[in-house]
Amino acid sequence: MNRLISHISARLLAAALTGVLAFNTVSPAGVAYAAEQRVVPGPSPIGNYLAGRHAQSERDLDAAVTYLSAALGAVPNAPDLLRRTFVLMTIEGRINEALPLAKRLVKKKSKTPIANLALAVEAIKKGDDKLLQQRLKSQPAEGINGFTRPVMEAWSLAGAQKPDAALKALKPLDGNAGSQGLYDMHHALILDFAGREKAAEAAYQDIAKGERGPSFRLVQHLGRLYERNGRATEAKALYQRYVEDTPGTALLDAAFRRLAAKNKPPKIIRDGRDGAAEALFNIANSLRQQRARETALVLGRLALWLKPKFPIAQIMVADILEDDQRYLRANAIYKAIGEGSAFRNSADLRRALNLNALKQTDAAITLMRSLTKKRATDPQPVVSLGDLLRRHERWDGAIDAYTEAIKRVGNIEKRHWRMLYTRGIVLERAKRWEEAEKDFLKALEFEPEQPYVLNYLGYSWVDRGINLERAQDMIRTAVKRRPNDGYIIDSLGWVYYRIGKYKKAVLELERAVQIRPEDPVINDHLGDAYWRVGRKLEAQFQWTRSLSLKPNDEVAAEVRKKLKDGLAPAKPVGVPEKAGETSAPDKT
Repeated sequence: MNRLISHISARLLAAALTGVLAFNTVSPAGVAYAAEQRVVPGPSPIGNYLAGRHAQSERDLDAAVTYLSAALGAVPNAPDLLRRTFVLMTIEGRINEALPLAKRLVKKKSKTPIANLALAVEAIKKGDDKLLQQRLKSQPAEGINGFTRPVMEAWSLAGAQKPDAALKALKPLDGNAGSQGLYDMHHALILDFAGREKAAEAAYQDIAKGERGPSFRLVQHLGRLYERNGRATEAKALYQRYVEDTPGTALLDAAFRRLAAKNKPPKIIRDGRDGAAEALFNIANSLRQQRARETALVLGRLALWLKPKFPIAQIMVADILEDDQRYLRANAIYKAIGEGSAFRNSADLRRALNLNALKQTDAAITLMRSLTKKRATDPQPVVSLGDLLRRHERWDGAIDAYTEAIKRVGNIEKRHWRMLYTRGIVLERAKRWEEAEKDFLKALEFEPEQPYVLNYLGYSWVDRGINLERAQDMIRTAVKRRPNDGYIIDSLGWVYYRIGKYKKAVLELERAVQIRPEDPVINDHLGDAYWRVGRKLEAQFQWTRSLSLKPNDEVAAEVRKKLKDGLAPAKPVGVPEKAGETSAPDKT
């Protein structure tokens, strides 16, 4: 998302949020609500309040709103309950139900930031400039309202065809490190909206100079300005530069089709409501980057209430819901994005991944396959399909997908090493070793010191008892490149184990376990190494720990057998049979 929409320098925004939302809707990781079920509140206000708080901590915000609303009906003047219910309703997108609560909050405490903002947004939606001015005057000048108030007023004036007054209203944001990006972008947008296209172009270009590369939203606005003025060549060059900087993006496909058809696009911002929605989205996205996710979601919902067909804001809101593992809610928003939108392909991809998270694997694969057909020359959706099939160990389908992706690329270059590496992994898992080895070696031609390729190929060679010296060198190089990667260190330890250097194996595997104590396989490997050096009680401890970490069925069965019978005499690879038949410590 950052490359798409990063316009705002918001170093001070997070500090401005103190006290805006004094509660957290995030619960411990791993708790996900695949579907919020209908709930019926009980007769007790305290019981409903506690049930609402619990539902909120579990991310079931729909149930939380139901319970808290019931509690509020019984205790209408409890300020914390009123504020909590209002904010949660807004987060859930139930703005029309939230607004009466906002009015009650403002009446009780006039400086309530989010409630004031919601009422200002209501006035903008109604087109009631007089009411908006009243709402803006009652807002505090600090905190989040210090950012929203100038830009809301500016777009109200711009929508009333008063561009000079609008630019003046925006001025409080100028010169402030936390709001300069917001000022610069909306200064350009208001000029563009007002038809002052030369000044708007200059303002857009000034923003581009301050960025490492123009963001997608800036490219959209400036490119459309070029197109509307018959400067198709400049628009195409701008779009192509963005595509070169963002390989695989489909965000500008619609723009290229429009250029080919010689159709001129409308302005993205059509009226003051659109401008205000854009501002709310910009601030929300910046807040999200500052990890103020709940406030970002509130502003995102208000932006969508002003402008329901607003794909980039829909993506952001759905993405936040997805972070909370609210996959059904996120998918409903992704699905609502129009077919012609630049974001439709991205939305479909996210929807497929969410279906997979909901354990609807076949539906996810079907949707992913339809996306590969829609983008018949693009390798990226086929790679995503391959990744999905690989996660479900559908090796043959994954191989076909990666092969198709490589075919679509055409001329394989250095930047495509990962495709070869990933297909190599799947080929190896499908027991097609000769083909897998070719992919790994080809990937290493492009990236000779790529640690993950070195690790996988080196480990595979040792496992097969071939190329032992080169394999050890490769894995040592991988460890040097990734000295804190527990999995690569485990590979080095296991290589030492496989060739009979048990003391060295113990040293490396102990280090790997320190870095990845939660991994059952690494704990199992350390247990094996302990057994070989005569530390049998410690070996049994590590094997028992491995079982407690819930390994897959195959590993679990092997560990249980070792706990019962210990290890049989070893036969290290590359060691003469007689010398290798031992469980004694080595002399390395």
